Amino acid sequence: VYTIGTTARISREAPVLILEFESEQIFLGGAGNAASNIRSCGGMTMLAGVIGQDTHGDDISDLLSQTGIDGGAVLPLDTTRTAVKTRILAGGRHTTRQQIVRLDRCPKIALNDDEQLRIARLIEDRAAEADAIVISDYGFGLVTDDIFHLLLDTAKRRSIPITVDTRYDFPKYPGVTAQTPNETEIEELLGVQLQTDEAKLIATARDLRAKLALEALLVTRGSKGMLLVDENGHEAIPIFGSDEVADVTGAGDTVIAVFTLALASGASNTHAARLANIAGGLVVMKRGTATVSAQELASAVKALPDDV
Repeated sequence: VYTIGTTARISREAPVLILEFESEQIFLGGAGNAASNIRSCGGMTMLAGVIGQDTHGDDISDLLSQTGIDGGAVLPLDTTRTAVKTRILAGGRHTTRQQIVRLDRCPKIALNDDEQLRIARLIEDRAAEADAIVISDYGFGLVTDDIFHLLLDTAKRRSIPITVDTRYDFPKYPGVTAQTPNETEIEELLGVQLQTDEAKLIATARDLRAKLALEALLVTRGSKGMLLVDENGHEAIPIFGSDEVADVTGAGDTVIAVFTLALASGASNTHAARLANIAGGLVVMKRGTATVSAQELASAVKALPDDV
């Protein structure tokens, strides 16, 4: 949720800004943003998850319908609330609005046995029809060990890619096709400093890929681009576009979406990573929770030098 206001004055009650309300915009976030990016790039998307039986849950259902995403496995429950991240944007009447604070209402999900069975069956039905599986884990508790192994077994049995984007516990997901952590997440997990030591980053990524039994590890590095490590070695992928970004919100969702969609379409790890890098470079130039279209990607690829 983006709440947008115009800076009016300083409050007499406390040293804080008073904003005149202008508008409010609502977007799919979390796994919904990854699904939106797959859909905007031309993929048919089936989303699984849990929402509350509340106003924001209704908003999600409406947005899924509007964007053409199959939300049949999005389970509304009266035992939880919909996760909401509210960003307050402020500025002058003729200036760009800037985010000044974010308020998160993100309850942990604790499903009872009946609810676990219902969501597992919905996920299993959708996974049986998919050409690829993305696990977008925002740490709310839905992706239990049982659900992960259900998805992993389905992917292995059907020989389809399964990828994971998680900022909290990526050692929890061994044996998948690929994971897309950022450099900072690896540093926090292992207690190391990597940003100023390229050789150490490569060695660490190789070791992590081997320990987790991944086909590929795609490390996102912000203004330094990406690092792909797979069975063929490693490739440093330079940043696409300018390093003067507008907003990094949801960029990781765009990367995992485009990378996985490319793999599902038959691309190699290298080509999928390069496309994901371009998509990430495009989306950070947009404000808010944004997506990239297939047309934008195609135009960006056509504009690349012949030797890239």
